[in-house]
Amino acid sequence: MESAVELEKGTAAIKEHFLTTKEKFHEFLASGRPRQSRDEPDADSEEPSEEPEQKRVRLDSDGDKRDKKKMRGQNKSRPHVKPQSYEDRRLCPSIVQERDSKCFYGDKCRFLHDVSEYMSTKAVDLGDQCYLFNTFGRCQYGVTCRFAKAHTSPELKNLKKEDLCRHWAGRNTVRNLLDKELQRRLRKKQERFPGAEAYLKTVSRGKKADESHAENQSGAGDTANGPETKDPPVKTVGPITDADIIKLRPCEKKQNGVCAADPVCVAQCGNLPFRRVCKRFGADITCGEMAMVTNLLQGQSSEWALLKRHASEDLFGVQLEGCFPDTMTRCAELLNQNIDVDFVDINSGCPIDLVYKKGGGCGLMTRTSKFEQIVRGMNSVLDVPLTVKIRTGVQQNCNIAHKLIPEMKKWGVSLITMHGRSREQRYTKSADWEYIDTCSKLAAPVPLFGNGDILSYEDAMKARETGVSGIMLARGALIKPWLFTEIKENRHWDISSGERLDILRDFTNYGLEHWGSDTQGVEKTRSFLLEWLSFLCRYIPVGLLERVPQKINERPPFYMGRDYMESLMASQHVDDWIQISETLLGPVPKNFSFLPKHKANAYK
Repeated sequence: MESAVELEKGTAAIKEHFLTTKEKFHEFLASGRPRQSRDEPDADSEEPSEEPEQKRVRLDSDGDKRDKKKMRGQNKSRPHVKPQSYEDRRLCPSIVQERDSKCFYGDKCRFLHDVSEYMSTKAVDLGDQCYLFNTFGRCQYGVTCRFAKAHTSPELKNLKKEDLCRHWAGRNTVRNLLDKELQRRLRKKQERFPGAEAYLKTVSRGKKADESHAENQSGAGDTANGPETKDPPVKTVGPITDADIIKLRPCEKKQNGVCAADPVCVAQCGNLPFRRVCKRFGADITCGEMAMVTNLLQGQSSEWALLKRHASEDLFGVQLEGCFPDTMTRCAELLNQNIDVDFVDINSGCPIDLVYKKGGGCGLMTRTSKFEQIVRGMNSVLDVPLTVKIRTGVQQNCNIAHKLIPEMKKWGVSLITMHGRSREQRYTKSADWEYIDTCSKLAAPVPLFGNGDILSYEDAMKARETGVSGIMLARGALIKPWLFTEIKENRHWDISSGERLDILRDFTNYGLEHWGSDTQGVEKTRSFLLEWLSFLCRYIPVGLLERVPQKINERPPFYMGRDYMESLMASQHVDDWIQISETLLGPVPKNFSFLPKHKANAYK
């Protein structure tokens, strides 16, 4: 009787002959594991990687609040091992890159300079084919590459393919890299922000936001550009237009195709390799991960890495988080002068406590005065459209977006993206698309994109019936990145386990290109792959469903796939995710441990 209740409370309906029990499911997977994995004691392997507990139906009114808290949010106490710690002795970069000059640090260098000594401690190569060498003609990681046998001579020299090297000469596949000189100025606080300072002075004098904005638009060009600032590079080709001579107002800025008649699909999640996968399946617009403006202004390399853009991303924007007009405006001016983007997005929909309690994310929705100053200030220094991401509100049954949207139109926002839940809801319950439809009418003529609970082309079609100008995919793209193809072709794709494994293989290749093919890069790629597998395991193949399509908040029961790999991909056990990673990236290091960043709180 209890299991029947659980099925009614959000468990996906699967054809009966595929259903199985938890014990039989794991017994089947264990039978296909490599011998060394099966010989390990069960107690050691089961302890750190237990799969999430099935949610129970609350029987009493007072319930255990501790259990509820345990099943939501992040695994904040999870073990964290840096990828570079998997290698005891590392080779000096001057030796890896085969520089003519000696190491700058000389005898004080903490890295090895003897290639033979390094090779004696280096881990075994993972394969005899290097993706970087086969694609670009040269692997910059040399002997430290975990596929080094493909491109090293008997004398341990790095080999090249001259034809491929000539083909890629002078072509950069990744843009928006942090310049070392700029990083030095940011760290020493020597970078100047004349446009931001001009705007902030008008705000500090107590002028109205719209008056200060108008003055800043008209006078910034004369007073702000001092001798130290560089003129922005001319990006147009052909005859001179009005935009080359007169700075555009926010309402006149180009919309970069986001106002097309047909709704477009935006991929708003994930790292650069994952966004490349989404582009391959038909995403129209991609947006980077949320970056903290304070970290960007300090020149932190890890934060600037979130702004990187691949050449395949033809429409790309960056997403910023901040809570004060001064830092947000300065950061906008900094990015406008130093990176190549098509739009800048303010994330005022982030529900994380760390961000919200400082007044950022969803906190901006209740701080309208600061919010207005941020939007007007960023608009005054940007040459590209400024977009805003919001939720329905902060509290669960108190929507405020409909009050905020008319004001944002006055502030000069170019586009609004709306998630159909409040901050308190996070990802529980269903997204309110009726409310999104209401807000889209209030936003007109400013385009509004809707987001929430889209996992099939049928969900996308229902979203298109509303007044939204486009749809944004986040969790849906993580669970099934081929969702973009399904939406474009209006069909359900019963994708095979082999095709899904090919997608993972492409991701690992993109990851090795992005993070590196040495031990550090391989393990960083593996960690991101495992995080992604914690979402991919929620997908249920179309051919197994009793009722199509699968809903995003339906929890998959234990089922047997049509082959071993399909069953393995359905497992929510960390050890099985690691097994999948080992088929693509080789065995894990001895001290390897992993716990997913997020707990599943969407199945309610």
